[in-house]
Amino acid sequence: MARTLVLTVDRDNDLGVKTAIRGPVVGRRQVMAAALKLGIADPEESDTNAILGALSQHDNIVEANSEDEEVEIAILTGDEKVGVRSDRAIAAQLEEVVAAFQPDKAILVTDGAEDESVLPILQSQVRIDHVEKIIVKQSKGIEGTYYYIVKALEDPKWRAQIMIPLGVVLALFGLGIMLPDQIGDVVIGGLPLAVGLYLLSKGAGIETTVKKVIQEMRDNADAAMFSSLLWTATLFSAIFAVAEGYREYNLQVVDVTSSVLWLEVVHSALAWIVIAFLTSTAGFMLLRLKRGSFSGRLLILSIFGMVVYSFVDTALKVATRVLRGEAYEFSVPVIIDDLQSPMIWIVVLWIAMTIVRSLRTRQAQTERYWGI
Repeated sequence: MARTLVLTVDRDNDLGVKTAIRGPVVGRRQVMAAALKLGIADPEESDTNAILGALSQHDNIVEANSEDEEVEIAILTGDEKVGVRSDRAIAAQLEEVVAAFQPDKAILVTDGAEDESVLPILQSQVRIDHVEKIIVKQSKGIEGTYYYIVKALEDPKWRAQIMIPLGVVLALFGLGIMLPDQIGDVVIGGLPLAVGLYLLSKGAGIETTVKKVIQEMRDNADAAMFSSLLWTATLFSAIFAVAEGYREYNLQVVDVTSSVLWLEVVHSALAWIVIAFLTSTAGFMLLRLKRGSFSGRLLILSIFGMVVYSFVDTALKVATRVLRGEAYEFSVPVIIDDLQSPMIWIVVLWIAMTIVRSLRTRQAQTERYWGI
């Protein structure tokens, strides 16, 4: 008797994320229940159609060869972070299913190219006789097309892939046009800049983060007041960074070359940028401490920011001196002297990481909360 395995693959683990069902799901009854739960959790999920397609394929084979062929159906799930981790999970689940059922051949039912990309993994353990792609019939009208474009942009994966690059390009284009002093150029540059920043915020999910921060502020009223002051300082620091860079641009635009000019502009604004970063991080620290969810990562992130700042500050100083034609001795003592501040911050970062790691270990061993 031949053994046929009907497979469907959920590479990004929508089934697990939306229904908490772990793969592999084996057996017609279990697969039917998984399809029902996923359909209720997200009626627009395409993986539901792929699972139903696999069930249809399973039933058709059973009806056509009721005595000569033994048929089984299974769902393999990957991981939310599609890549090596998800493919390894699929391979492990397939090995488990193959060991239990020992199929002679398999049929893959999929909803798109992403799930089909694991076909070599499946073929390494079982012979794939047929691949069936489930394509949902949709309206071909303009209104329907607009709807599906909007739904695609609401998906975090598509949103990040489309909106972030477009937002960065438009934002940089707007900044490039705004740099001249003519009012018309500033207005023209402001339009793509605003659109670009909006798309960038949507693509990166900043809107969701802002809502989450506001909710945390409501839940932590005591810490919220101080956090608000710190975030106000962040806003003003960002404004000061732009103003300082613009002031430096006006001061040196006639006297230096373009490369030196931009280095001076960035260098003059760098300190305010770091202050904005540190005050915003401190605001998050207060909220985390209030909620008892402080993990130490924000502290390490702040110190790492200082490491980056010290290296960038030193590099800008050296680059500016060299481009201005000043003598700079590239010797070990001079370089060590210039890198003294970055090295100190690296040591501070290492000490902080060691302390956080030890407190985590001690907290896990003593079951006492140390704020980490």
